[in-house]
Amino acid sequence: MDTIVIFWIVFAALFLIVFTIDMYATSHMHGNMSVKTALRWTSLWISIALLFGAAIFFFFPQNPDSSVRTASVMMFKFVSGYLTEYSLSIDNLFVFIMIFSLMAVHERNQPRLLKLGILLSIVLRVLFILLGMELVDRFHWIIYVFGVILVWTAYKMAFAGGDDHVDPKGNFLYKTASRMFPVDPNPDTPTFLNRINGKLHITNVLLVFLVIGSTDVLFAVDSIPAIIGVIKEGTAKVLTAQEEDFIAITSNVFAVMGLVSLFFALKGIMGMFRFLKHGVSFILFFIGAKMLLGAIPAVEHFFSSHSWVSLAVIISTLALSVLLSVAIAEKEEIETLKEEVKDLKYDVADLEDDGVKNKSVVKN
Repeated sequence: MDTIVIFWIVFAALFLIVFTIDMYATSHMHGNMSVKTALRWTSLWISIALLFGAAIFFFFPQNPDSSVRTASVMMFKFVSGYLTEYSLSIDNLFVFIMIFSLMAVHERNQPRLLKLGILLSIVLRVLFILLGMELVDRFHWIIYVFGVILVWTAYKMAFAGGDDHVDPKGNFLYKTASRMFPVDPNPDTPTFLNRINGKLHITNVLLVFLVIGSTDVLFAVDSIPAIIGVIKEGTAKVLTAQEEDFIAITSNVFAVMGLVSLFFALKGIMGMFRFLKHGVSFILFFIGAKMLLGAIPAVEHFFSSHSWVSLAVIISTLALSVLLSVAIAEKEEIETLKEEVKDLKYDVADLEDDGVKNKSVVKN
């Protein structure tokens, strides 16, 4: 049996185990999962993904047609792809949280919708990866189109506004479904369909899933050029098409595993990721620029010989964005406390003045 087949089997087994445990843990909890518990689960899933990358580094066989160590290149690309797609997945979860809030989704319905959204995301990403990799293999110039898409996406993410504007009721699928079928007036109905007085109604849960599904498509369109840019960089005559597909799919799927736990963590620590969008936009710009500059032989040779550079840029950018989020959030909290103390002093002074006036009135 080929080594890559063994890795595929191990990956499939890990995915089924992680996904089952993550779904079971969030389905059988009493009340909301605490941030502390959610962070522990999230740390476990991230550790498993990184251990899988370490296994690639130590056990993946050498490609006989390449003079570069295959295992090193694959490990660097796996971790780079994983971190890039994981950061994009966090951004995706922020949008999910906004959708749940705007559409008043009951807390007991959120985990189920999130699970369905993640499953749909996995299917879409795998299909788009296979299609995108095949297109690049057949028409190499498409990689420059993907580079332009990434640079444009980075620009929009960085300068098109601080927050994503989500308008669920303006969504095409939402409007179409709500016009075609009567909507259950109870927003907390847990099923997709409900029969009222013998007439079939669609529910708010189904409408939310349609909005999430269309969001998954948009995020898949944004994320696939990014993973292709990471994988295709400097891999000519280094990795086979089969090895490239393996890294692209496994790093992408690992990035969406355990997102249910991460969802509950993010709801409590969103302030730690205030500048994540800026960090992700820089990473997308970096990858897009590399894809475009890959037409220059010297640039292509540099990144093919120094795979660690991309990983270093991605890690340092994500770390800096989180550190800035924490530091600036703390600074803002201090300023807010100072303002509150100042306002409290003014209130106390006003109360003292009122007390003096009242005493004067009593004496008179």
